[in-house]
Formats: sequence, structure tokens, C-alpha cells
Amino acid sequence: MGSIVRKKIPMSDFPPPTPRWWLARLPAVFSDLAADIAPGMDVKGGEGDYRRIDGPGPEIPVTPDARMFLRWWLPVHHAWPCDPAKTARFVEKAANAVVRKFGAHRPKALLAGAFQPMARGGYFRKLASNLRGRAIQVMPEADARPDSLAPDDPVVFIMVGRTGLFCGLRTPCQANGFHPGGTRFIRQAGGGVPSRAGAKIAEALHHMRLLMEPPPPGSHWLELGASPGGMTAELTRHGHRVTAIDRAPLHPSLDDNDRVEFIRADVARWKPGATRRHDALLCDMNGPAAASFAEVVRLSDCLRPGAPVIFTLKTAGADDFAKITDSHRLVLATAARAGLRHLQTTHLTYNRREFTVFFSR
Repeated sequence: MGSIVRKKIPMSDFPPPTPRWWLARLPAVFSDLAADIAPGMDVKGGEGDYRRIDGPGPEIPVTPDARMFLRWWLPVHHAWPCDPAKTARFVEKAANAVVRKFGAHRPKALLAGAFQPMARGGYFRKLASNLRGRAIQVMPEADARPDSLAPDDPVVFIMVGRTGLFCGLRTPCQANGFHPGGTRFIRQAGGGVPSRAGAKIAEALHHMRLLMEPPPPGSHWLELGASPGGMTAELTRHGHRVTAIDRAPLHPSLDDNDRVEFIRADVARWKPGATRRHDALLCDMNGPAAASFAEVVRLSDCLRPGAPVIFTLKTAGADDFAKITDSHRLVLATAARAGLRHLQTTHLTYNRREFTVFFSR
């Protein structure tokens, strides 16, 4: 017996209902700026890093300047405020409600996550997994995993926690992430190289799939400000070659890595050869953003057309909303003059008080 082939129906053919409100993830490092990011943002409407933003329109009601501070956002099309731990047959009831609400939209995936995925005990992580599993038993065509999704695939994102169940229909591109809440757990390999920097670039490569096709394994990256080498090591684990530049040395574990060419030099003084070409550029340099980005612009001539640029926008010394957004606008204006196309600025899970900015040459 042959398999049944179902034609994918665009989500626009079955427009979702008007959202009741929006669920947005505001990283704790920017909680002091909540009043500037979204006036009226309600901390009581969410849980953990998540906030409620009222606005029934088709797009999240924040300005472009404010959007970069939010890690993830979702229109809430269905909500069930309750205490799941004390609700009889919660998984069964919730799964049936999700299928009834969203089944006609033929989502590519049902993805469920916990508001606090790293909470002690993992009760809500297990609950979310069980809820997803039961819903997929009823709607098996929605069994796609995050890594198999395209940016424009319709997805039902489900969040569950001590305040109840909240879900909405969105594409990964519209929600700013392939995973519920935008979080992807990054498992770091050993070897003694600091892990947070490696996790940052690993997450950035995954997030890049929302914006453009990431460079394939074997691509040659130019990395500015590479020491101590966490990002360098992670790029090589993805099969890339790296030319790493920094005044400080790399971690000894990278000494015998044949995928790494280390140039110990001041980035501002380094001049590449006329024939040097790279497939991508990464900059995580410390210091003023404008000065770091000036080096990105100067060295972008080494890139092949269409090459991605990943730039960490540091905010040291910019302690309020206006100063941070002014610094960001200055970087974007400089990029436009240099012919670098801005794709997105976002806060990734493993960032601190900084942003990841994506460009293409």
C-alpha cells in the first residue's frame, strides 16, 4: 500500500484567530529596560523571563528598536490558566484542546516547552514532552522536529508552566526561533575551552537558518578577537576552517588543530594578503562597538559575495535603552555605507548584555 501524500496548505489559507495577547521573552539582563521596550508590559501575565504584552494585531506591538531586546514572541491564540500539577488528566485535556483549536491549520509541527526549562527537577519539561507526545498521537502529521523545519513552516508553539498552558500558531521566522521560547540547549564538548563563547556561535549558526543558508562544512571563516578560542573550537567542530586573529593566545587545546590558522596580532594592524578570501566573518571583539565594527567593515573586502557576517554588539558603557539603540543605529548606518546588508539583530540565549547582529556581504 502506498503512502498518502498530503499537499502542504499555506498557513495563510487558514488565518489563525486574533490573538488574545502576546507572550514575549525578555531576557533577565534587560529587565530594567522593560518600560522602554514595551510600555505596559505585564510581568504578571507570564512566567520566568516571559512577559505579557497586550495587542490583538497580527504583529507584536513593539517598535523595531525594541524588538531586538526580545528573545522570542508568540501570539496567544489559546490559553488555559491553571495549575497543571493539580489538574486531573491535564495532558489528555490539553492535547485534545490543542488539536481541536489548531488541527484545521495543518501545522508542520507541534512543539511544546517549559517556561523554565532549567528548573530543578524538570517537572514541566517532562510535562511538555508528554503533552506533545499525546497531541501527536491524535495529529501524527505534525511530528516534525525543530531541526527539520523550514523558517516558514506553520508551527503550533506550546508553553507550559505553573501558570498554565499558552499556545499560538506561528512560523519560526515570525516567532524568532525554531524552539519553544527560542531556547536551544547547546551541549559543549570537552577539552578545556571556555564553553559560553562556543555556545554563542553554535546557537548563532542554528539561528542563521531563519535568515539564510549557513555556510557548509569546510567553509573558511575569518574570526576577529578569537582568544581564548571557544568560538574557534566550535566552528571547527562544525567542520569549518578558521583564520583566528587576536593579540592574546588561543587555548592550548587548539595548538594542534589543523583547521585553525592563528595569527597573533592586533586586529586593527593586521592586513590580509591581496588574494585572501573567506566564506564568512565572525567578530566578538571587546571594546566600543563602533571601533570593533570599523574593523569588520575594513576586512569585509576579504569576503566572497553573499558571505555572512556575525557581529557581537557589546553594550559596555551603554546602560540605558537610548544609548544602546543609538549604538545599534550607528553600526547599521556604517554597514549600509559599506554594502553590508543587515539581516537581523537579536539576543541569543547564551548572550549576556549584548546582541548578535547578522549581515550578508
